[in-house]
Amino acid sequence: MEPGMKRRLEGSPIVYYVEKAEDGAPWALLIHAAFVDHRMFRTQFEGFRGRCNVIAVDVLGHGGSTEARRGDSLASMASWLDAILRAEGAEAAHVVGVSLGGVLAQDFACSCPERVTSLACFGAYDITRPDPELIRANGAAQMAMVGKALVSMRWFAEANKAISAHTEQARQEFYEMNLGFPKRSLRHLAALGKLVGKHEPRPRSYPLLIGCGEHDLPMELDAVRAWATAEPGSEVLVVEGAGHCANMDAPERFNEALARFWGLPQ
Repeated sequence: MEPGMKRRLEGSPIVYYVEKAEDGAPWALLIHAAFVDHRMFRTQFEGFRGRCNVIAVDVLGHGGSTEARRGDSLASMASWLDAILRAEGAEAAHVVGVSLGGVLAQDFACSCPERVTSLACFGAYDITRPDPELIRANGAAQMAMVGKALVSMRWFAEANKAISAHTEQARQEFYEMNLGFPKRSLRHLAALGKLVGKHEPRPRSYPLLIGCGEHDLPMELDAVRAWATAEPGSEVLVVEGAGHCANMDAPERFNEALARFWGLPQ
């Protein structure tokens, strides 16, 4: 069963899913990791049902958003996200990004800060203060994974689930979504480099939550600590029992943390 109601943003290749609560409920905008799609937020749709209006986007090249036209790029995601909020009548939203989604969430928050009620990034790094060593290490790891994908999506999916999820259930769900990722969409990921260093660090007008799973790679834990040091007003969360995709590994802890951060009634 698909979470939310499927919609397509007019004049774009982007598909997204919406589940609305009662009038006046806050909005949440969820942006997924690479090689999966909106379904990685299944347990967030369930956990916030009736409490928030939830939007989960299929990032360009993923899920239903694969009908790209000439010139379409991940660099356009910020403007598409802005258009989605406008289409749904949302003035602003709590923005949540996981991994790739954390990079896109930051680009959106920096481009359209007035649309952001709060920002939560998990398994990501600060794109406004890029660490060259971290970027090189991350790039090398991504190239190795892309090489596997070009040879065999099953080989790639087996390797990727081991570093992206910690629990067996999350690994299996992640694996199955990886198998549906089209190889032709790999080209879109090259545009990520254009987002790193694109924005200058500026004071934020919204709260920031930086997080990862306790079983994430040491490189990611270092990135979270460095980012938090650079933004002392931020909140840090290391999710117990979770790996890189903390929302899939430990959904109850993840949802409870977001509810507290957003100020929802407990």
